[in-house]
Amino acid sequence: MASAQVGDTVAIHYTGRLDDGAIFATSRTDSPVELTVGEGLLIPTLEETLVGMAPGEERTVTVPAERAYGEKRPELFVPVERSQFPPGSRPEVGQELRAREENGEVRTVTVVEVKEDEVIVDANHPLAGQDLTFEVTLVEIRTPRA
Repeated sequence: MASAQVGDTVAIHYTGRLDDGAIFATSRTDSPVELTVGEGLLIPTLEETLVGMAPGEERTVTVPAERAYGEKRPELFVPVERSQFPPGSRPEVGQELRAREENGEVRTVTVVEVKEDEVIVDANHPLAGQDLTFEVTLVEIRTPRA
């Protein structure tokens, strides 16, 4: 039986869990995810796990924070003046907001502290600082590498 190699297009199902067992992402309630192994669409450790897997095989891999979304970076905790918020808005701790960066990109930030004259937001990726465990099943090898 063939096994997945770099360059193969494969279909997978996966479930991603945090250390406390909470699921942060899964494909198991939908169609399998299709990707080309080695293309860089997944966290590298997860992509490396696919190499050598046969259809129907299941593996579990834990990706340390530094190989996933990195550690939380203190410089990404940013104070925003209350005057930057629409009049009458009431930001709350835990609320996710969309912020436009100077380069025009939109980023999701999370409110971590609300003060009288400013709001502190965390612009780190929501999964930064967390080890991630993935249960991945190779459903099929759709297109073997050339």
